[in-house]
Amino acid sequence: MSAATDSNQGAHDHHDHGDGAAHGSMKGYVTGFVLAAILTAIPFWLVMTDALGNKQTTGLVIMALAVVQIIVHMVYFLHMNTKSEGGWNFLALIFTLTLVVITLTGSIWVMYHLNTNMMPMSPMDMKHQMP
Repeated sequence: MSAATDSNQGAHDHHDHGDGAAHGSMKGYVTGFVLAAILTAIPFWLVMTDALGNKQTTGLVIMALAVVQIIVHMVYFLHMNTKSEGGWNFLALIFTLTLVVITLTGSIWVMYHLNTNMMPMSPMDMKHQMP
């Protein structure tokens, strides 16, 4: 009886699901929440106080902090890592990010060229164009 009880006890103490996925703990969730709150407060402070003095620099810093916040959410709340589900989650993430970058870059490129090539001419430009 003790051998059967010990082997059964050991199976229940070891919560291994075999999928390699990380399980959340209260410490992990609190850490993720604090990091997400800080990464939200910093851009708010940058915009409200105009701390950097340059809108383009502020925008770039905010975008960088947004990328860091996305990573914090994926690691602490979605528990994505290279080990979960044999790496397929990570591979799907890379594929999705590639498509997003291609879509955004292409959209910005098209809008820039439309703006450049389709701008109406000023009256001064029209005067110079006439024979």
